[in-house]
Amino acid sequence: MAQASTSPNYDQYRESIAGRADVEDTPELVAYYRQLEQLKAGALWTVANKIEPWQPKSASVPVLWRYRDLREHVLRSVELVTPEKAGRRVIYLNNPGRQEVSAAVGWLYSGLQVMHPGEAASAHAHSASALRFIMEGQGAYTVVDGHKMTLGANDFVLTPNGTWHEHGVEAGGLPCIWQDGLDIPLVNAMEAGFYVVHPDLRQAVGHPVDDSTALWGAPALRPHGLAWNKPYSPLFKYEWAPTYEALVRHASVSDGNPFDDVLMHYTNPVTGGYVMPTIGASMQRLRPGFAGKAHRHTGSFLYQVAKGRGHSIINGQRFDWQERDIFCVPSWAWHEHANASQTEDACLFCFSDLPVMEKLDLYREEALADNGGHQPVSAPA
Repeated sequence: MAQASTSPNYDQYRESIAGRADVEDTPELVAYYRQLEQLKAGALWTVANKIEPWQPKSASVPVLWRYRDLREHVLRSVELVTPEKAGRRVIYLNNPGRQEVSAAVGWLYSGLQVMHPGEAASAHAHSASALRFIMEGQGAYTVVDGHKMTLGANDFVLTPNGTWHEHGVEAGGLPCIWQDGLDIPLVNAMEAGFYVVHPDLRQAVGHPVDDSTALWGAPALRPHGLAWNKPYSPLFKYEWAPTYEALVRHASVSDGNPFDDVLMHYTNPVTGGYVMPTIGASMQRLRPGFAGKAHRHTGSFLYQVAKGRGHSIINGQRFDWQERDIFCVPSWAWHEHANASQTEDACLFCFSDLPVMEKLDLYREEALADNGGHQPVSAPA
């Protein structure tokens, strides 16, 4: 029996379109390509259509991580490993299309961390920017460069790149679970990752507890005589109650937008820009009965349901979600959100690489023009 050919197919990406690479393999060309490979080189026309697609082609796939399925496994990790041994006791979210970089979507990492009362993780610093969104429990805290913050459900806290940070749960608290979000895959792709453990494993708290909120948390007010020139927000903690109140006030005077209803971005109170250079975050309120139209944009987005229930259709697939579920929208994926209730609102927290997209002038957005702006649904997830 004749053996199947193992010769590479160098013309697999050719396109019969003017202006695109359309070179067919010949024995002479194949021999030429192999000679180039020996020199650690190659002919651009063999890969040009692959590396310069007509539009973004994300390797990530839409995923819904149901909290009710994950929670028992997150809690079980407490019985299996200690924070001291694990460094951080986290169950990370692994997108099937991004497993090689441990990403939840695109170049963004996410995981669910659990700590019991009296536990504390050691202080450390790293090149990746990070955030936490509190899911459940009582008594959680984070210390960032000597600033200690107490944390409650749906609070959002920053640990910007290069800052000393640690976290734990007070002895009198309850078991706490929160979502971690970082740009680890992006930093590693840039080959710029560093990690340092604090020499004392703990840092001194050098400021009054929750001082960043007291100083910088007042809406439209900036403290006099307080300088801040770092590239991230001095407001390390964004509390849920004033965030939700702002969404309600916004909704009372606005019709919202057809895609996201009432959407507000967390900002740096000094600049009005994003909270960190590489990660942006937002909260949106879907009013009762809201059914958004579909659009798509560049950038990777990871959502956590802060309140309510509903569904999202992502590239034609329906994902039904409820409070604390997490789902992702890959870059350039069609998506639309809907609130399942006619009487209660729903709120979605989101973090993304939107600051990177905008700074590099790579952000693009497009609305779905067909079918009244709604996608046909293939199957529920």
